Amino acid sequence: MEQRNVYLNISPLDQRYWAANGALFDSLAEFLSESAAVRYMVKAELTLLRVYISEFLDGRADLLAVVNKLADSIKPEDVEAEERLTNHNVRALVNVIQRRLPDELKPWIHLGTTSADIIETSIAMRIRDGMRKVVIPLLLNVLDACTKIAEEEADTLQAGRTHGQLAIPITFGFAIAEYASRIGQSIVEIERLSRGLCGKLSGAVGAYNATSLITKNPEKLEAAYLRELGLGKSDYSNQLVEPEHLLRLLLELNTAFGIIANLADDLRHLQRSEIGELSEGFEAGQVGSSTMPQKRNPWNCEHVKSLWKAFSPRVLTFYMDQISEHQRDLTNSASGRFVADYIAGFAAATARMNEILGGLVIRRDRMASNLRSLGDGILAEPCYVLLAASGISDAHERIRQVTLVADSSKRSIRNVLKEDEPDLWATLSSASEMKLGRSVKDFFDNPAEYRGLAALRAKMIAKRYADVSARIRGMLNGIA
Repeated sequence: MEQRNVYLNISPLDQRYWAANGALFDSLAEFLSESAAVRYMVKAELTLLRVYISEFLDGRADLLAVVNKLADSIKPEDVEAEERLTNHNVRALVNVIQRRLPDELKPWIHLGTTSADIIETSIAMRIRDGMRKVVIPLLLNVLDACTKIAEEEADTLQAGRTHGQLAIPITFGFAIAEYASRIGQSIVEIERLSRGLCGKLSGAVGAYNATSLITKNPEKLEAAYLRELGLGKSDYSNQLVEPEHLLRLLLELNTAFGIIANLADDLRHLQRSEIGELSEGFEAGQVGSSTMPQKRNPWNCEHVKSLWKAFSPRVLTFYMDQISEHQRDLTNSASGRFVADYIAGFAAATARMNEILGGLVIRRDRMASNLRSLGDGILAEPCYVLLAASGISDAHERIRQVTLVADSSKRSIRNVLKEDEPDLWATLSSASEMKLGRSVKDFFDNPAEYRGLAALRAKMIAKRYADVSARIRGMLNGIA
């Protein structure tokens, strides 16, 4: 095979990102490469041949032995050479296989099928296996890292943020539990949808015309064939399997991609100099800037988001490939090949997120400092709620006015209430004792205690999705 200098490759996936993800891309190549395409089409053809031997040739062991030895002998180079003559990839494959068969079996190879029976069925197998053996385990690593952080940092106080502004206290574990939940739910869907991919053996227009000439029950033949391949049966196929099976899986992958990009964005913003609550791991010889030696840029998080920007819009092509005229046209023949690129880009971003989470430096002191910078301003909400619950109908407006006075006079909310609003202060003192079982002094002395169920929820979600991860890993390991 011709060896090509990787620096002459056009796609960055084949040079820059392959260099950074060599082992990962090699594992994906087992399912997404041209070699894999040939191997899986061979599997589809030879499986059908074995079904024919079992159904129509008395299950002869000598013929099955011949077929079983063929799989490893069909090389992509042989098929490519034949395709130069046929200008048809499947017919080229069939010709290559047929030459290796005894005369008794030659008429049976590809009998009753159309190219799409083989192509569509092999694509379903390739995507299914690639998802279950590479992509889902990679996503589970992200989930496991999130559940670990959520559990370990469940009690680490942090300022919540909305609209980029400091809000009220949460914990860092609770913030990461969001992503454990979101990515965990997406993994469940990806696993389910990958398991539901379908194949077909219904011929040129999907009406079983050709196989009806071979057997009285072509649907039973199709069921036996797909059972051997571990695929579901398409409910209705024309020349193609309904595109929605693969479309829904790709859309859920894109959903997961967005979740990972969102996590990268959150982690990146928390590394801003003025926030400084996190930092990425930084290797000993790593350079952050070509001119500013002090720089430690969140470049890995930026890389994840950048990959998402490049690949997420391809979802439009997935939708466009949903449409094919009548029983079939070939308008998806080029665009459909780029599904492999999309999965590779998604996998590269997911792998990078695993690196980020594995080396994340958590600066708990900065989290505490940023929370303290709010003073007792973070207690405006509980003050309003306690007062409203005590029967003060305009509590929100009165506390809003208190915060304005506190800002303009450079006083704390506590002092403004005590000095300027004694009636509110008295009601708040009573409500604190009654509702919280705490003195109003303790309430204001420990504003960071106002964190609701953040720690509890973080631990609960971490446990839930750790269990989800273990369950799905068990399901994947149970697949032959």
